[in-house]
Amino acid sequence: MTGSTTSASTSWRGGPSRLLDAPLPRVAARPFGVPALVSLRPLLTHFDRDPSAVGLSQDGGDAFVSQSLRPFVLAALAERDLTRPTLVVAGDDRAARDLAQDLRAWLRPRAVRFYPSRGVAYESHLTPPPHLVGLRVAALDSLSDVAEGGSEVRAERLAGESGLAPPVVVVSAVALSEKVPDPALRPHGFVLRVGELLDLEECATDLVAAGYERVDQVEDRGQFAVRGGLLDLYPATEDRAVRVDLFDDEIESLRWFSTFTQRSLGEAEFIEVSPAAELAAEHRELAEIAALELHDERPDIAELLPVGDFRELLDLVGDAQVIIAAQEDVEPSLRDHWDDVCAAFHDSDAHHLYVAPDPIMAALNHRAKVRLSSISGDQVIQLRAQAADVAARSLREAEPELEKLTRSGYKTVVAWPQKGAGERAAFNLGRMKVEWGTSGSGPLNFVEATLRDGFIAPQMQLAMIPEHRLLHRRKASSRPGGRGGGRGALRSFADLRTGDIVVHEDHGLARFAGFETKTVANVTRDYLYLEYAGSDRVFVPSEQLAKISRYVGAGGAHPPLSKLGGTRWDTMKARARRAAQELAGELINLYAERKRRLGFGFGPDSDWLRQFEAAFPYTETPDQREAIEQVKADMETERPMDRLICGDVGYGKTEVALRAAFKAAEAGKQVMVLVPTTILAQQHFGTFSERLRDYPFNVAHVSRFRAPAEQKATIKAFGQGSVDILVGTHRLLSRDVRAKDLGLIVVDEEQRFGVKQKDLLRQLKLKVDVISMSATPIPRTLQMSMAGVRDISVIETPPEGRRPVKNYVGEYDEALVRQALEREHARGGQAFFLHNRVDDIDETAERLRALCPQMVFTVAHGQLDEHELEARMLAFLRGEADVL
Repeated sequence: MTGSTTSASTSWRGGPSRLLDAPLPRVAARPFGVPALVSLRPLLTHFDRDPSAVGLSQDGGDAFVSQSLRPFVLAALAERDLTRPTLVVAGDDRAARDLAQDLRAWLRPRAVRFYPSRGVAYESHLTPPPHLVGLRVAALDSLSDVAEGGSEVRAERLAGESGLAPPVVVVSAVALSEKVPDPALRPHGFVLRVGELLDLEECATDLVAAGYERVDQVEDRGQFAVRGGLLDLYPATEDRAVRVDLFDDEIESLRWFSTFTQRSLGEAEFIEVSPAAELAAEHRELAEIAALELHDERPDIAELLPVGDFRELLDLVGDAQVIIAAQEDVEPSLRDHWDDVCAAFHDSDAHHLYVAPDPIMAALNHRAKVRLSSISGDQVIQLRAQAADVAARSLREAEPELEKLTRSGYKTVVAWPQKGAGERAAFNLGRMKVEWGTSGSGPLNFVEATLRDGFIAPQMQLAMIPEHRLLHRRKASSRPGGRGGGRGALRSFADLRTGDIVVHEDHGLARFAGFETKTVANVTRDYLYLEYAGSDRVFVPSEQLAKISRYVGAGGAHPPLSKLGGTRWDTMKARARRAAQELAGELINLYAERKRRLGFGFGPDSDWLRQFEAAFPYTETPDQREAIEQVKADMETERPMDRLICGDVGYGKTEVALRAAFKAAEAGKQVMVLVPTTILAQQHFGTFSERLRDYPFNVAHVSRFRAPAEQKATIKAFGQGSVDILVGTHRLLSRDVRAKDLGLIVVDEEQRFGVKQKDLLRQLKLKVDVISMSATPIPRTLQMSMAGVRDISVIETPPEGRRPVKNYVGEYDEALVRQALEREHARGGQAFFLHNRVDDIDETAERLRALCPQMVFTVAHGQLDEHELEARMLAFLRGEADVL
């Protein structure tokens, strides 16, 4: 406390009552237009329905919690102890902020505070932004009031604003590592009340001392402006600015207002003005002066700040209950931050203002009874839930999903930000009856609340669905000019996700940053916000969606963004157009050359081949027999074969390739079998080895599962001619793989090879016979076959004895799903569970794990890394998982 601040505060005719020790009935200060949202606290009783959750709250320990369920679990744990504050530790500031927002919805009207990091490092000598200071001060005050007892008036104030429950404070790991100035070093805050006297000049002096900036027009927190008999002030801890209207020197009114429109938003009886700085003016001034000096000339931080009066945050929270919300993120964040600090400070100096990771982790492990993680490991307690994302386009589509949940026994709650929208939806539901509030006895309830994410928790029989997760409303887009939906084309706004790389027809590669509504020339419309290189930005009207397509490129790396202006993008488009024309010309020349050039003509069937065919344990289908005869006829001509074998899985395509490989190997030619995945390479190697084990053919394979030395030896043997049939992935297209006398290439699942691999294949096709096999050929391959450029054999007849697949169609029923999975598990078999969206496939797996905890589930989808996908598929084939 500075002397000037004290004298100014006590010189006002309102006297010391304006200091923060005055009672503050905060409920009266809620701005106009902010709804008094419904409390979701009654729903926390569902926590007790899960025995694992009850055990966690009683005994503590490490637990896995699904990401979507985490706020609910934390809120329920905080409610178990209402005798002291709760400190929730998150990984970073963003996660802590989002978590605080979620906890407010669950714990309202209990106070939930967000304690962020400073935003600037101590070594920068810069003052933290006022809005961060306001949040930090408010959180510290709420903790210290309870920890240190405080005055009776303070306790009454806390009781009034938080429903007799101590506060919940959410803090990031980085904020924990920053030492905090002792509250005694902080400048005074004060309170403004309607009807009290105020000297504008003295108030302005106090505001400057408290860290506020005087400006001509208020725009952001920590600013104030004096205009005649008006004081515009944006308190550091508030969401709106306030206008103080004076009649002479008496406060006539306090009105919230918008800094953008300057329109009034409602009235208040009092305003709490928290300090916008953590240190008194003299310390801030020294630091600001030092910040202007050259880095090498700046004085040591210990000479500017009273580092002896800085304390660890955990020392200021008293006996607060500590819960770690993201165990997997806390320690890495602490160590990364400490490395950054030590890069700017000497280690000994860093200890003055920061806390090293090891002491913090030791203190957290000692004080935190519950440690949650969203990474499933060896935790005994696992609380699983599915993310609530119905993604219906209309209420008519959403109603069956709600019925499905209620029929499965879930207490289903839909949260609507505006009650009017919820009431309209309730009226328009065709079959279901809705009750408002959280205490209704019916299965479907609507509440007025704001939630970021929801969840569906089987063990707790609770489904919490925010309105924006229930309905995904997008405006329909038109496509002028009849533009087709090519690869990467967007059908609607729903195809876009924030962060996607997109291509604008006129401006090039950009990052999609979201949607914004703007009024231009008195016309209000939605715009797509695109970020380009540097600080370039473009707002594209929604009706021009046809000009935007999603970026589709080789590999998973993001390309560099385009820069607006210049001719670079036009040059790239021209180059791509020329490349496409060159590719088309190359394909035409390639297939013309194949028709003209002579290859190797194999002889007629030998006794060995007929013996090999007779050993086939099954009866060939008519289509399969016809495909085999067509392939052998092609091989016996001197024109290089290029035939597509198209047939469903299990229809015998591999047998066609086996007989062609036998015919080639018997003639002294080598065979290369090219497959897209390591798992398929393993399967084909096993099939070829088993079928050819009685014949003098050497079959080998190259894959990641073989040691590099073994791969090198196999490739060398293939080059020397001692390997007759080589099976492998795209590794076979490497430059070091050279056959001594290649006669046949078999390509399985050709559509899964990339452009670079197909470029190499095209060169090989000029010289040797090629068989391509696919159940789902790509359109270009199919079109070329239909047009006669490539030959095609279609196997449509199923094998003899193949049992028909029985399909049962019905409404989703979790009991039926559990029964089916458990029956297959009891039989010793495995099961597939097909899901229709990659976005929430992991959450669906979590829900299934909760339904069948005795079974092992694994997830596979096309967006996984290739190697990770192969590893999961191979593990499933080995029987390490029950359900894929």
